[in-house]
Amino acid sequence: MTANHKNTTGVTVIGLGPMGQAITRSLLQKGISVTVWNRTASKADDLVAAGALRAATVADALQANELVLLSLTHYQAMYDILQPAAQALAGKVLVNLSSDTPEKAREAAVWAAANGAQFLAGGIMVTPQQVGHPGSFAFFSGPQELFEAHQPILSIIGDTDYRGSDPGLAPLYYQALLDIMFTSVAGIMHGMALIKSANIPAATFAPYVDNFLVFLRQLVSDLQMAQEADKGSYDGSHNNMLMMTAGIHHITDASADAGVNTSLPAAVKDIFDRTVAKGHGKDGLASIFEVLRQKD
Repeated sequence: MTANHKNTTGVTVIGLGPMGQAITRSLLQKGISVTVWNRTASKADDLVAAGALRAATVADALQANELVLLSLTHYQAMYDILQPAAQALAGKVLVNLSSDTPEKAREAAVWAAANGAQFLAGGIMVTPQQVGHPGSFAFFSGPQELFEAHQPILSIIGDTDYRGSDPGLAPLYYQALLDIMFTSVAGIMHGMALIKSANIPAATFAPYVDNFLVFLRQLVSDLQMAQEADKGSYDGSHNNMLMMTAGIHHITDASADAGVNTSLPAAVKDIFDRTVAKGHGKDGLASIFEVLRQKD
């Protein structure tokens, strides 16, 4: 199928990597008319077979629908793809679901407006396999009335969480949660590397990790750490940074002794050392916030 007319109730999806394909399939399953375009045209083949409309050009993709979802590697790809067809942007609603910085999202909103388009930033917080299924959710930010007008379509992707009119807020929440995921997974895999150094299968260690994650969830779920960070006051009566710093030194030393990469615990050790140096030795673990909140 080929898109050659404007559909007032449909959606255009530009970018057909795993996430773009998952978004398109979710929309098609709900009976939404979807026009697709990708630089590698063959990536649209299976989607077209499933009922999507193939746009021959970016301009055709833009002209097909008012609502345009972008699923690209980064925001620069949006400019690379859409700028040559900028004359077709007037009256469009661009929803950029690509990963990038909050500032890049703010700049994109200005660029869109200069070309006669409206802009929402988004961040999908699940893997492509989970898109459209229970538990899937995405952050959005930009003009509230724009979000509300298109929320019924956007909610097909997953639960929608509107964060405010500043376009940078959705990417901010997105990157902050990915920060937690990436650093947590790095810590888990480093712990497994320590275990493997003694020829113990990582699978043997996995149940202990699972149990420990329950403890960590309890540690943060009462919001005490968040409240301490907001107040700038950190209870050290049950643990303090002098104790925690000794512990991270031991982890770094144990890693070196085991022949395991020390870069991760060494980075944490540096943060802990600087926290103590700032006078938080008798404060609780959350006081590392005072170092992390400042740019190096």
